[in-house]
Amino acid sequence: MKASARNQFSGTVSAVVIGAVNAEVHVGLKGGETIVASVTKDSIDSLAIETGKKVIALIKAPQVIIVTDFGGYRISARNQLEGTITDVKPGAVNTEIDIALPGGDKVAATVTNDSVETLGLRKGQTATAVFKAGAVILGVQG
Repeated sequence: MKASARNQFSGTVSAVVIGAVNAEVHVGLKGGETIVASVTKDSIDSLAIETGKKVIALIKAPQVIIVTDFGGYRISARNQLEGTITDVKPGAVNTEIDIALPGGDKVAATVTNDSVETLGLRKGQTATAVFKAGAVILGVQG
């Protein structure tokens, strides 16, 4: 798939939970991680999403927040993928941070240069990529 979203994860739907308006779709990645997407019931029908279906989960890099220390807090964002920073690519205003997940997938986040400095982000550091279920767009083939 060609799309502008830097994060494109191939996975298999492991669960679909239908609500009154929206549905929650759990997508299993090759490394055992799960991405949760919140989509409309209409999207479930029009994309024929069901357990076992292969999908692509798209997340734009600016939608990803990097956390290095939760400080004992829990947060409401459903997607929290822990990994190791493999690349720090600074730009004039923002920096792209790449985080390798244990299963081999990679998450890219675009954060401000100030955030990189404040968090002390560096290659080899453990970090968690956090994003809301509503930031996930699902695609299917055909």
